[in-house]
Formats: sequence, structure tokens, C-alpha cells
Amino acid sequence: MKKRTRVLGILCLGVSLFGFSQEKSEVKLEELDEVVITDSRFELKRENSGKTVINISREEIEKNQGRTVADLINTKSGIEINGSRSNAGQNLGTYVRGGNNRQVLVIIDGVQMADPSFISGDYDLRLLNLSQIESIEIIKGASSTLYGSGAATAVISIRTKKASSEKISGTFASSLGTNQTQDDQKYNISDFHNNVAFGGTLEKFTYRAGFSQQFTNGMSALVGTDEKDPFSKYGLDVNLGYAFSKTFTLNVFANSINIESGYDDSFGMIDTDDEFISKQDRIGLSSKFNYNQGSINLNAAYTEFDREYISSFPSESKSKSLVFDIYNKYVFNETFYTIIGVNAIENRVDFDEVESYTNIDPYINAVYVSDFGLNINAGARLNNHSEYGNHVIYNVNPSYVMKYDNGSYSKIFGSYATSFITPSLTQLFGRWGPNPDLKPEDDRTIEGGIEFKASKQLRVSGLYFNREEENYIAYSWQSGYYNAEDVVKTHGVEVELTSRPIEALSLTANYTFTENKNAPALRIPKHKANAVIGYDFSDKMYASIAYQYTDKRLDTGEVTLDAFNVFNFYWSHTAIKNKMKFFVGLDNILNEDYLELNGFNTRGRNAKLGFQLTL
Repeated sequence: MKKRTRVLGILCLGVSLFGFSQEKSEVKLEELDEVVITDSRFELKRENSGKTVINISREEIEKNQGRTVADLINTKSGIEINGSRSNAGQNLGTYVRGGNNRQVLVIIDGVQMADPSFISGDYDLRLLNLSQIESIEIIKGASSTLYGSGAATAVISIRTKKASSEKISGTFASSLGTNQTQDDQKYNISDFHNNVAFGGTLEKFTYRAGFSQQFTNGMSALVGTDEKDPFSKYGLDVNLGYAFSKTFTLNVFANSINIESGYDDSFGMIDTDDEFISKQDRIGLSSKFNYNQGSINLNAAYTEFDREYISSFPSESKSKSLVFDIYNKYVFNETFYTIIGVNAIENRVDFDEVESYTNIDPYINAVYVSDFGLNINAGARLNNHSEYGNHVIYNVNPSYVMKYDNGSYSKIFGSYATSFITPSLTQLFGRWGPNPDLKPEDDRTIEGGIEFKASKQLRVSGLYFNREEENYIAYSWQSGYYNAEDVVKTHGVEVELTSRPIEALSLTANYTFTENKNAPALRIPKHKANAVIGYDFSDKMYASIAYQYTDKRLDTGEVTLDAFNVFNFYWSHTAIKNKMKFFVGLDNILNEDYLELNGFNTRGRNAKLGFQLTL
């Protein structure tokens, strides 16, 4: 095993040295002013935003080829995606600022995404393919005013890739790698990814289509078992657009994603041949009509989810979600921006009978950007729920920025926001412990912080947050779902750093402290830290070392899991007139032995290599 590890390391080093010898160390990087959108829906300079928005650019995605969406998001401050380091088919738990899946909202191309049949009513991040994504913005804290129920701790806003400006272009990417535990380091090839996409622009018409495929094997879900639990996924995406005029554009899209995964009996903790099948079919449209100083925007989508568990306790669920969001954006002048809109959602699940509910929410939001440093982002939403009636939520987010002559600035900011989270249809009417008398959860978040940016070379920020949850929905085997009497109180600190001390060297780091004041939170580390050091040897070759520390966590069965440290390596090289890109990744370089979930396997040292061809 040690010999194989040395050989693999020598190969990676040799490839790096070869690439370095072929290129002069000439790196010319131009950094533009960063723009953030998610916290206001307007393109504002980061310095005028009252939040510390996480922006995962296309460049960062390109430097993480071979990884999943969950892998990448899990390196950001305030976020723990439990299950992302385990078997490929492992269920994911997304914990942000002490909250869980049902308090994190995923948005894809402006449309809220959620599977109504899931217990938490959330969206399965395993369905996403990083190669089809242009950028990701993450805004933490209560954002329900703009985005509705579920946006209590974070909004993950994903923008998929659009058509090329050329008449026709295409990309093909493929990778292969290992998928092994810490004590099974045989380096068998058992992880395969393939992606192909083509598109272009023909005058007023744009088109793009993509296909992705993954097959992963080699690991069992449970610790101590030899049987392998394979995972396979394939997806098809199509996006068509037409510019009817300079003022009106229309895009229609459709996608279909299928997952099949083996899993084991987690109740008896025994090796079984159980199987999970999930399918998502989605169609939708987005349109924009521009007029003097404003625009009318429409985003709508219809999604069907079909999931089946084949085991000793078989089950099947079918659900449908219809989302419609129309809003008017108006710019009065360079200092005042407004949004007025209506967001309608209908969710249906086929249990023994079809159960459904609807939300029809009018909302308003305004942004004030002064010429003397004061910025205010504020708004309100009226939730109109078919089961729970009316409920008002709101947010106030002031900030003050001090700008300096060299392009640097200092910013102080704060916010007070409320959220309203309705129980899922499964919690109300499902097959295991439903409670139609559940009350919605009310969340309140307060945060305050500072941010400093020194020209283009350094940005550092820190904030304190405090959350309270009333009517928190809990579960017991005896009584099913119920509203907890105690108010759940969580607070914490987030610190972020990005730096480029020299033109070729980049450094990003973050630290998060999260504490539940009532009792230890399940699967949420109290301390977590990430750091990435990247170096551009030239404009064609890049390498990075990433580090992650995750503190001890409480898991089910009152078990405390040990803290762990993980180091990852990534290298990429572009050749053949920038048409071909090769990459190599080594994850968990030191083969750290740890448990992410009690009783379930975790990936040990693994290697992956691949390429991307652009035509």
C-alpha cells in the first residue's frame, strides 16, 4: 500500500514539474469589483451589501473539477454538509448556523427547489452536477422576505451554464478515480464521471444541451461489511432562449435526473441489498421585459419527483411542485432600488390520498445606497398559506461603508430578520408519525459584523449571529412529529479571509463557531475551519492544498464522534491552445481515520484524474 502511495505521489509531482517546465511563470490576473445579487436581487458592489455573501465563481468551480456541489459548499464558513465525505449514495444533511435541511433553501436559476415528499421538504443536492453550474451564491441568515418559507438560515442560489456566444461550441469532460475507505487502500478504479455539453447563439436564438453520467462503486454504506453499495446518476439538461427584441427575452428549459443507489439497513445496522431510486423531471421558463429604469421578471417551473425504496420496508412517494414568481424591479436613481412581487407555490404529495397546500405571497423589498456610506436593505412579505392563513415576516439590514482612495474600504453591518417555516406535507400527512396539528416554526435572526478590504489583495470579515426558533418541529418514535415547547437558541461567530499576497499566490480561510444554548446540536461541530492555498505557476497551470478541521460532534444514540483533520490536493494544466485541461486530485492525503456518521463508512485517501476538452 505504501509503495502504491509513493508511486502515485511521484506521478503527480512529475506531472506538475513537467507542466511547470513547459510554461514560463507569467501570471496576469485582473480582478474586477465583486458583485453580489442574492441578498437584494440587484447587482450591487460587495461593499454596498449588508451581508457577507459567499460567491463561488466559475473560476473556483473550474479549480474544483471532479468534486461534487456538496463537497465545494462544505468548505464555506458556517456550513456543514454531513454525509458528503461518505459513500456516494449517503443522504446529505445540510446544517447552517445550527439549523437543518428544512431551513436551507436551494434556488436554481431563480426558482425555489424543494421535494415536497421529503421529511424536511428540502432539495437533494445529490441531484446537482457541478460541471453544469456557472456560479453559486450563498447568503446566510434569514432571507424569507425575498425567497419565502425555508430561507431561515441560508439561501443557496445556483446559476446553470448558459449558451456560448459562438454559433456552436462544445465541451467534453471525463474522470476516473478510486472510492475506498481508510483501511481498504487497494486503489481500484471505481469512480467514473462523464459530461458532454454543446450550445451556441444564432442571431436572436440561443441553445444549450448537456448530458452527465456518474457511476461509483467500491464502498459499503456501513462499517464492517464487505458488500459494495453502488451509486449511479445520469441527467439531461436543455435550455433554449430567444430575444424577441432589445427589451424582451424568453428562456425555456427542461431537465431529467435519475439516481439509483444501494444502501444498508440503518435501523438494524446490518448489511442488506436495499436500493434507492430517485427521479426528477422539470420544465420551466424565465422571461424579462425591460423598460425605462426597470424590468418585469418572471420565473416559473413545474417539477415532478418520484422516489422508491426497495427493502424489507418498501415505500414509494410521488410529489409535484409548481413555482411561480413574478416581480418588478425599478431603479429610481443611483441610490434607490425597489422590488415588488408575488410568489406562488403549490406542493402535492401522493400518500394514500393526495395531500397539498399552496402559498401565495406578495412581497416588497427596497435598497438604499447613499453617497455618504449608509446603505439599507429592508423588506416585508405576507405569507398566505392555505393551511395556516396569513403571517407577516420582515427584514432590516443596514450597513455603513468607509471608502479609501486606494480602492479599499471598511464596512460595518447588522440585520434583524424573521422567517416563517411551514411543516412539510410528510410531517403533516405522511406515513410515519404525521401530525396535522403541527404549528409552523417562527425564526428570528440577529447578526452584526465588520468587513475590511485592502485594495485587491486582502479581504477579511467577521460577524456574530444569534438565532431563536419557536415551535421547532421534533420527532419521537412514540408520538411522531410535535412542536417542541422550548425555544431553540443558537449563536455563533464566522470569520472569513481571502488574500493574494503576491499575484500568483492565493489564500482563503474561514472559521466558524456554532453553539446551541439549550443542548448540544446533533451532527453540528462547535468549531470548524477551512483553508486553501493556491498557486498559479503560469496562466495554464494551477495547484492547491486544502485543509479542513471539523470538531467533535454529537450523533444519534448519544455518541460523540471524534474531531478530524483532512488535507486535499488539486492540480490542473491547460494545453493544446487552451482547448484541453487535465486535472489530478488527491483527497484525504494523510488517510485520516474518522467517522462522519456513526456506524457508516467514510472515504479514506482517494485519487482522481480527468480532462476537459473545449471545442
